[in-house]
Amino acid sequence: MKKFFSVADVDSLDAIVKEALELKANPNAHEALGKHKMLGLVFLNPSLRTRLSTQKAALNLGMNVMVMNMDKDGWALETQDGVVMNGTTVEHIREAAAVMGEYCDILGLRSFPSLKDKEADYNEDLFNKFIKFCGVPVVSLESATRHPLQSLTDLITITEHKQIAKPKVVLAWAPHVKALPQAVPNSFAEWMSKAQEQGLVDFTIAHPAGYELADEFTTGATITHKLDEALADADFVYVKNWSSYKEYGEVYPVNENWMMDNQKLKLTNDAKVMHCLPVRRDLELSSEILDGPNSLVIKEASNRVWAAQVVLKRMLESLN
Repeated sequence: MKKFFSVADVDSLDAIVKEALELKANPNAHEALGKHKMLGLVFLNPSLRTRLSTQKAALNLGMNVMVMNMDKDGWALETQDGVVMNGTTVEHIREAAAVMGEYCDILGLRSFPSLKDKEADYNEDLFNKFIKFCGVPVVSLESATRHPLQSLTDLITITEHKQIAKPKVVLAWAPHVKALPQAVPNSFAEWMSKAQEQGLVDFTIAHPAGYELADEFTTGATITHKLDEALADADFVYVKNWSSYKEYGEVYPVNENWMMDNQKLKLTNDAKVMHCLPVRRDLELSSEILDGPNSLVIKEASNRVWAAQVVLKRMLESLN
């Protein structure tokens, strides 16, 4: 594996989940694989679970890790070619990415969207140029459009906790106080759509009108504007807010109650409830669910290690 950016970088979802669960059962079985190898983690935005879980995964594989908070400690990056750099940018991505590739065997990059320019964000210019110029395998730690490590984690968690062979999985929009990116719901929808295609789940998306995701991420999914209808017989409910894609970055007023609580939980098949975290209690998701027996958010976060570890393992194997 030379790149981990989307579900397209994985052939069999069933196989990668099985491999991740084998690593969970024996975390240090491959610690010789990463001996004398360096992982560089480059953050342009905040991180808790992604940073710590990926570091732990690398250490389980015997790797060394360097972390660069590019937004705080690095030079301001220029990404465009043919620009006279007489403004605020100090270093070009051509040199920055190439130098990082000299120091590291594998690189991870995290960069959020602006939510102002849809074309620029969805072109993934920063990520594509970083991959082009660094010369080593790259793992996405979240980009403008996707969060594949989170989505792989979610599939691992669903596989661990499902009670039937093909559970009904619902992605449910939730309220928030500000505009959030589409990266997590895009990615979750993309992975669950492929999981549905491979016969692993039945997938439904519920959101208010105006919050449609880009069509490329939702192929095959059942989509409804009625939350109660979507929750019927659900085995897993994945709660997440996102802003508008069509009117990019906009937040529309929603009068109906879209927050998951125990009353809505009664409509489901005693569903397990998931969220990528961080979560705003009693706004996105009720405390009664978060503190109750149906919440998987902590077990889900714990599984971030095994998602990262299986990806890093495959990348290390591609180096040998």
